[in-house]
Amino acid sequence: MELSDKIAEYVVSAEDFSDEMLHEAKRRLLDSIAVALASINSPPAKILREMSNLFAGNSPLLSGGEATIDFASFYNTLLIRYLDFNDTYLSKEPLHPSDMIGGLLSVGSVFDISGEELLKSIIVGYEIGVRLCDSTSLRKKGYDHVNFLQIASTSALSRLLNLDREKAKNAISLTLVPHIALRESRSGKLSMWKAGATAEAVRNSVFATLLAKNGFTAPDKPFSGVFGFFNIIAKDFDLSTFENIKSGSILKTFIKKYPVEYHAEATVEAALKLDYEGEIKKVIVETYEAGKTILADSEDKWNPKNKETADHSLPFITAVTLLTKRFWLDSYSLIGDPKVVSLMKKIEVVERDDYTSVYPKELPTRVIVITDKGTYESEVRVPRGHSANPMSDEEIEEKAKLLGLSESQIKLIWEIDNMKVRDFVRNLAKV
Repeated sequence: MELSDKIAEYVVSAEDFSDEMLHEAKRRLLDSIAVALASINSPPAKILREMSNLFAGNSPLLSGGEATIDFASFYNTLLIRYLDFNDTYLSKEPLHPSDMIGGLLSVGSVFDISGEELLKSIIVGYEIGVRLCDSTSLRKKGYDHVNFLQIASTSALSRLLNLDREKAKNAISLTLVPHIALRESRSGKLSMWKAGATAEAVRNSVFATLLAKNGFTAPDKPFSGVFGFFNIIAKDFDLSTFENIKSGSILKTFIKKYPVEYHAEATVEAALKLDYEGEIKKVIVETYEAGKTILADSEDKWNPKNKETADHSLPFITAVTLLTKRFWLDSYSLIGDPKVVSLMKKIEVVERDDYTSVYPKELPTRVIVITDKGTYESEVRVPRGHSANPMSDEEIEEKAKLLGLSESQIKLIWEIDNMKVRDFVRNLAKV
């Protein structure tokens, strides 16, 4: 059976939504909206708002106003992704599954969709996204993880719009076949497209799903065809990850406590534990393969010039945390700071095979600081927010408040299942 058939079957038949899963979907919604609203004044968001008059429509934007459904999907997703502070899943391939929420809010606002159906669709999308990440690595082949995001997003949207099996299958194919994203978006010096690639993937999935909803057909074998995904990109794809699909993978994903790429979460925690004395002579960061190859892969990571590169720079994140004893959004104002630049030159990043062997069940990281007064070490194996060390509801609310959400906005999000999606998005700007 073609993989798109298996996914479509799950999309239209899934009903195993436990109270725990639905509550977790609310937690991800709260976390994503808090991160999104905190990035409204980011440079790329401002560019998009200046363009919004070209895309007049009836889908509400998270910052207020309305646009076409595809533009709103792009914009809302970019807000969620830009700060690199929303959730994560780590496996053979990494993913930020809550990226899909931007498109779900846009589409759910135009159609008569309930908050409860939104939550169920989020669970469906996460399920597909997680299983795709378990099946193969894209980054090692030169392709971006958003290729998996757009399939997961399309699955969630197909559920949201109550598509039948054939239309859901067509939607997946219409998303995948024309839109293969390259890993160059996340290589070396990064740009606004780090978040834009995600937004584009969701925009593509929205348009493809709407095409399929209205009867547009697609290639029948997007995965197994002669020139399909398996034969051209992922010959090592493990189809066993899609046997007996049941919901629940949302519970395996991680929330971020600190505004850094997830492979640096343990680094921040470890550095914060160090009470070193004296002048730093050298810093060694011991990590696993993904931590090194993603966050310390080029000279740009030792000399970041913008936020997009800095939040993927293990040297920058380590240096700032050691110097300031904290790490938050305003830490990126230290890009180019002479003290930070000087300390980064003293930082070495090393992969440890024993750390790589336990990834991603653990994300072990050791920070070793050598000063003129001694050597100080700290190790964190499972950072706060990991599924094995989850943040509490109270911690997520505190993060949301620090990002600017009000008590009334937080209350509104917890009550999403009692309202329509359109009313929910519009009311966010009013409370």
